[in-house]
Amino acid sequence: MFFRSNKILGLDIGSSSIKVLELEVGKKGATINSFGLVKTPDGCLQGGEIIQREPISAAIQQVVKEIKTKRKNVATNIWGSAVIVKRISMPKMETHLVAEQIKWEAEQYIPFDINEISLEYHILEGFGEEETMEVLLVAAKREFVVSYMGVIEASGLKSSIIDVSNFALANCFEFNYGRLGGVHVLLNIGARVTNFVVLENGEVTFCRDIPVGGDNFTNDIHKELGVSLEEAEALKMGLAQPGETPEEVQNVVTSTNDLVSDEIQNSFDFYLATSTHAAVDQFYVTGGGMNLPGLVDKISEKSGVSYQVMNPLLKVNYNKKKMTAEYVEKIRSYLSIGIGLGLRKADDA
Repeated sequence: MFFRSNKILGLDIGSSSIKVLELEVGKKGATINSFGLVKTPDGCLQGGEIIQREPISAAIQQVVKEIKTKRKNVATNIWGSAVIVKRISMPKMETHLVAEQIKWEAEQYIPFDINEISLEYHILEGFGEEETMEVLLVAAKREFVVSYMGVIEASGLKSSIIDVSNFALANCFEFNYGRLGGVHVLLNIGARVTNFVVLENGEVTFCRDIPVGGDNFTNDIHKELGVSLEEAEALKMGLAQPGETPEEVQNVVTSTNDLVSDEIQNSFDFYLATSTHAAVDQFYVTGGGMNLPGLVDKISEKSGVSYQVMNPLLKVNYNKKKMTAEYVEKIRSYLSIGIGLGLRKADDA
């Protein structure tokens, strides 16, 4: 969102894994040439903030080497508390006047020093009243952005685009599903963060990062059953496999489903309380955390909203010489952000 180029790699730096995706985009559509994933080094990323650069750079170098790409330009995602996305209303004016006025407007809504942020905005066409216009403000602490750029440069790559995870998710969705009418929510359930994005007639009008995900289940199993974190993770992963699961593990998961779905429900409630819409038509879910038994059904039950599993490959092909159908099925739920980043190009608005 803040910087742009062409022929890029989609680099998704997540709380538990770093994913690199090479996408070939042309007139005939988009094709994944290669994909790689490596564990995010422990303790190096907290709430989206890079704490230790060197291990993350080394991990990026490792996965880039594994996929054998020649590309150097990278589009990556930022997320967390240092990124603010805010929908505001301001007096209607000519488009060329907005850039200057937006700085003054941002000071009222962004809780950071205006001189220490990277600021972007998007005019929401078709929204607003007769004398007002709706604008989506996107701000990130400049040191936060520079830190990501530094990690990428230290990996021997070039930082061409710094985007926001929520917008990359929306970009992937639009490419595959088009701009749907009505109100739809996108949920990307990760290990420690769930991206929550609202689309109104195809436009992103609200989004936030909810600090819950698959790790809540690992930690609760660890605490309740008195097993190590490694054992707890193995028990959690075993839930998705055929076979019997110990009753005590099922009980913990049921309880955690309630807690995690409550946190996500709060975002549904907040959006509806601040919106003119009375309801959400449907939500689409992706991310590794969606595979936890009962979680998505519980979110649907509490919100009263039906859901579909988001398919990031609905209109995206993959290189069958490099990837098997079985492998693609395993990684499908981890692809959305990377595809959204890989679709970016120089003339993105």
